[in-house]
Amino acid sequence: MAQREDVLQLDGQWARIRSGAVRAAPAEAEALLQELIRRLREPARTDPECAARLGLRLGDLAARRFAGGDRAGALSAVEEGLRHAQQAAAHAPEYARWYARGLINQGVWLSWPLSDAERLPRHPLGPAAGTGPNAMERAAGERALGLTRAAVEVWAGLDQHDPVNRRGLAQAKVFLGDRLAELGSAEESVAWAVDAEGGFRRLLLAAPGPEEAQEAEEALDHIGRQLELRLRFLSFGSLVSLRARGLLPEPLLPQAVVAARIQGASEAQIAARLNLGADQVRTMLEVTPWRAVWRVEVRGPDGLWNVQDHPWHGGTEVRNRTAEEIGTELMHGFAASADYPGDGGHWRVHVWWHEEGDPAGARFRLAVGPDPATGGPAGTPS
Repeated sequence: MAQREDVLQLDGQWARIRSGAVRAAPAEAEALLQELIRRLREPARTDPECAARLGLRLGDLAARRFAGGDRAGALSAVEEGLRHAQQAAAHAPEYARWYARGLINQGVWLSWPLSDAERLPRHPLGPAAGTGPNAMERAAGERALGLTRAAVEVWAGLDQHDPVNRRGLAQAKVFLGDRLAELGSAEESVAWAVDAEGGFRRLLLAAPGPEEAQEAEEALDHIGRQLELRLRFLSFGSLVSLRARGLLPEPLLPQAVVAARIQGASEAQIAARLNLGADQVRTMLEVTPWRAVWRVEVRGPDGLWNVQDHPWHGGTEVRNRTAEEIGTELMHGFAASADYPGDGGHWRVHVWWHEEGDPAGARFRLAVGPDPATGGPAGTPS
């Protein structure tokens, strides 16, 4: 019993350092954490609280390793920590919360190579992209997805009358949407983000304290930015599916209408399939611009593709126009310009929505080269 009390006192000392209530030099803090982990191992075999705290402190060690650039060390530590956390999770709701947060952290660290410096997906188009995650990265991403789903299930199994659990569930759904987006599952990532958004809005309606309200507002801002990004990668069919499922929020409808129009859907098709009035659709298209970004490239004698100068590499805001219309104009304009390489040349056009990226993400693609049958130019749009 005395050994248990001593180790819990040491845990309290670490908790004060971790929170910043007590200052400690980095080396001193590291030594204390390592000693705490060592001393928790024996009682953790039979004591649920010690097992839960060992899982928590191994998670702290993992976070420190990750912050220091040691991703492999972080994953090893959190893996061990989760075994102890899972052992304790059934004994108390607080231990289950610790376990769920550990699952989410492991998912974040596993999937790290799949996101950029802004924590946005590097390969949002999934297998359709010209460049994508390698086999190891995809396997890690799939495992991260499974861990995050497990965290959602843990949170969902806790008492949802408790606002702490409702907030934890909403946060877990945000992370699940992130993991899905990284693997190219754009429609489902939007679905989970919208679900999470609803959870945070319900938390705000419950009149939380200032700290909880600020956290919910920050989460809603994050979700809003993510939804705007992810909507750009949805097919018209996915937009229709989300609308039918009640997962296309009203504030996003103008962008959804523009997304459908960019892909070539007519105003009548958009109105019918998104269950909107014709006047609504027309107004949205008239007042909501999209940024068309394009690039024309010509293949040189060395076989390399050379990006052409302005105006064949640029962008502008347009309204109520499809990507194909923009691309076709560029094609005709370039073919009539002094930069045209001649009927025997190879050249190509890409048009993106908002910003350049992977060619697979272009809303309009056209490759032009000599037609073997006639010797003249032939286009291959996609």
